[in-house]
Amino acid sequence: MPAIVDRYLLTETAKVFSAIVAILLLIVASMLFLRTLEEVNVGALRVHLVLNFLAYQIVRDLPTLLPPAFFLGLLVTLSRFSRDSELIAMSACGIGPARHLRALLLLAVPVALITGWISLFLQPWAATGIHQIRMQQKDQAAQIAGLQAGRFYLEERGELILYIGEMDRHQSLGDVFILDRRDDLERLVVSKGGRHRIEEGTGDHIVTLSSGHRFDGKPGGGEFMVGDFDEYQIRIRSSAAAPGAIGKRSTTPTSHLIASAELTDRAELEHRLSPPLAVIIFTIVAMPLIALSPRQRTPARLFLAFLAYFSFFNLQRLAESWLAAGVTPLWLTSLWYQLLILAVVYLMLLPDSLWLKRLIGRLRDVHAGWLGRRPKRVAAPPR
Repeated sequence: MPAIVDRYLLTETAKVFSAIVAILLLIVASMLFLRTLEEVNVGALRVHLVLNFLAYQIVRDLPTLLPPAFFLGLLVTLSRFSRDSELIAMSACGIGPARHLRALLLLAVPVALITGWISLFLQPWAATGIHQIRMQQKDQAAQIAGLQAGRFYLEERGELILYIGEMDRHQSLGDVFILDRRDDLERLVVSKGGRHRIEEGTGDHIVTLSSGHRFDGKPGGGEFMVGDFDEYQIRIRSSAAAPGAIGKRSTTPTSHLIASAELTDRAELEHRLSPPLAVIIFTIVAMPLIALSPRQRTPARLFLAFLAYFSFFNLQRLAESWLAAGVTPLWLTSLWYQLLILAVVYLMLLPDSLWLKRLIGRLRDVHAGWLGRRPKRVAAPPR
């Protein structure tokens, strides 16, 4: 059972960590909610799917929030202990950094296990849910490539310009304007109304207009063909992927990634393993970044902490891209950056290390004792 000091350290760290997680979740949920409302506004998402879509996004992003939240919680807690001289008092009682690290690992290991469970199992499930919602939008009755009534939109790389004045839930259109520049002759079509459907199999949008006018010709030229029609049909090719669609490997179960021999699958698997390992690495890194005394150089250590944090996630993207491209060997994996950050932090703080100072002091004592035991040279008597 942990001692009173260990329980005190764990309790304070858990409180700060919980508060930071709650704040980060509130911020992230607010940002995702605003983006979701934008998609609803442009017709790319149904209203009744907003809460499900938002929940899937929060679960998907949760593994990336827990490691930095835990790291920040450690820094805040230990900094307060240092400011209040509690670390010095504990050190005077024989409770040093090694004891603190052992106590913090009792909290870091459960957090790492929870993070790993979310990253390995819940994150692919959430990515699959997001992908399914995206795919369901292809069957939305009132949607034409994300269009809404009363707006101009560009389709097929600007070759097709659409304007729909009215649109209802029964797939009926009103006041339709189409400028088609996909052929040699530009085609302008104006219609009072029409219908819309999505073709099964291809996913293309078929717009059938009624009671309209058609103008064919080249801008600047004098030859135009003008005609009236009772029914006119135009095909709008579907996009290759819906905006914000989730990649295939993000939805792949972890068991399939383990059995796969592809480099991209290996990179995805190690990407899911990195958050739980980052919790442990951040715990080990946080200990030397906090000075025992408030009189020591705390700002420099905090700057090193933020530098290590930003370098950590930038190197993560670089290492994963290198592994997927075959630049780094398989035995090196894409997790080498975590050990690199750990080694760099400890090497930079090594001159201020209490352990190193004690070692140097002991070596000096040993050297002085060895000099003291050496026989003294006696001067020869004068002749």
